Amino acid sequence: MTMKIIFGTDGWRGRIADAYTFASLKRCAQGFASYLISKGKKGQWVIVGYDMRFHSENFAATAAEVLTGNGLNVYLTKGPTPTPVISFAVKAQKAIAAVNITASHNPPTDNGFKVRDENGGAIDPAGLKEIEARIPDSVDDVTSMDFNDAETAGKLVLFDPAPAYIEQVNSLVDLQTIKDAGFTIMVDPMWGNGSGWFPRLLEGGKTRVLEIHNQRNPIFPEMKRPEPIQPNVDVGLIATRDSDADVLIILDGDADRVGLGDENGVFIDQLRAYGLLAYYLLETRGKRGPIVKTLSTTTMLNKLGKMYDVPVYETGVGFKYVAPKMLETDALIGGEESGGYAFHGHVPERDGILAGLYFLDFMVKTGKKPSELLEELFAKVGAHYYDRIDTPFSGDRASREQTILDANPKTIGGLKVGELLTQDGFRFTLEDGGFLLIRFSGTEPILRVYTETTHKDKVQAILQDGIKIAGIK
Repeated sequence: MTMKIIFGTDGWRGRIADAYTFASLKRCAQGFASYLISKGKKGQWVIVGYDMRFHSENFAATAAEVLTGNGLNVYLTKGPTPTPVISFAVKAQKAIAAVNITASHNPPTDNGFKVRDENGGAIDPAGLKEIEARIPDSVDDVTSMDFNDAETAGKLVLFDPAPAYIEQVNSLVDLQTIKDAGFTIMVDPMWGNGSGWFPRLLEGGKTRVLEIHNQRNPIFPEMKRPEPIQPNVDVGLIATRDSDADVLIILDGDADRVGLGDENGVFIDQLRAYGLLAYYLLETRGKRGPIVKTLSTTTMLNKLGKMYDVPVYETGVGFKYVAPKMLETDALIGGEESGGYAFHGHVPERDGILAGLYFLDFMVKTGKKPSELLEELFAKVGAHYYDRIDTPFSGDRASREQTILDANPKTIGGLKVGELLTQDGFRFTLEDGGFLLIRFSGTEPILRVYTETTHKDKVQAILQDGIKIAGIK
């Protein structure tokens, strides 16, 4: 029986040579091509890019063959390219969509197929469902054009998206002041597409950029996966201390997410990073505009929204919800718990490179070290503490959801439970304004349990109660 392809939180991902094969990729590309043709886009241009995972360049070429075979034209990146650069290329090249061959932060066994709309942002859930419905059951129903024939006919063009993106970044950040700051910046691109970008952007001044894990190695040594959370970031934190660096910037495998470490080699978790970036834009840059956040990220944003009189909108988890809301509200910033942040005046897509540059600009404009910036944020909104547990689960999802509903806890981690929200998973509001969230991953067969609280000593107790509520032993 033919495997049904389902789009999760951010496209489709699967294990290479199991679910993810050239045949299934062709079917997926056919579904996307049919979707675009149904929207009257025949003859228009689509960006195709890819990451440094196993066979990604060949999967990308195959996707390009299917798109051109269906009457679309393709700009194919000349090499592995960060996701935000691919997304901006949609805008720069006046394309109508993009395909990105990447599994982002997944384990090395996986690869993926992301799709983007004419804005360079994630396609909304309704659009993803329509693409799914158009994926044929058999590879025999796929139409493709030979790569060389498509290139000869001018329907497939190899291009370098970097110059347009670099020009855009220069319009958003004063790179020269960062170059002149004399920083020592440690960068960990996690064996991925962000390799070389910070040295390229910041060369020619007093600032030094040091990189680790900056070669192609699709088994991702020294980390479980290229995701900018602990323990994956620990080698980078040690390197930061050993090099006496001023800051650590960590990019995930496709460079759309960012992690931060301070001058002491202490990890700044992704909720604190989001709070810092929003505070930078509101306070240091003096900008105003709505904030879009997923329900799994920090309540510090709600407090900042009240302080600076800007609305805060909450969505389900994933940029398929965040991007449309950003466009609808003309948001200043949008982001999620996984470390992905998007910015006004750019594209409605996570950009780890721009986020890292903004943080460096924050340091330049304030003259403060990362730990001092965090202290300043906490002086405004109070200290917040976050952690999460990812765990595989057995049994079907529906019965697990019923177990969570039946638990009906009155306290979690010793804190009284308020409202239960079921917009995307199960989020229990706690008496201190924090939360416990239990939800199923949209990209992997695991259950995630998250918390944010103002009580440092209760973080682990809240998480353990969450595991019990989910019926995990």
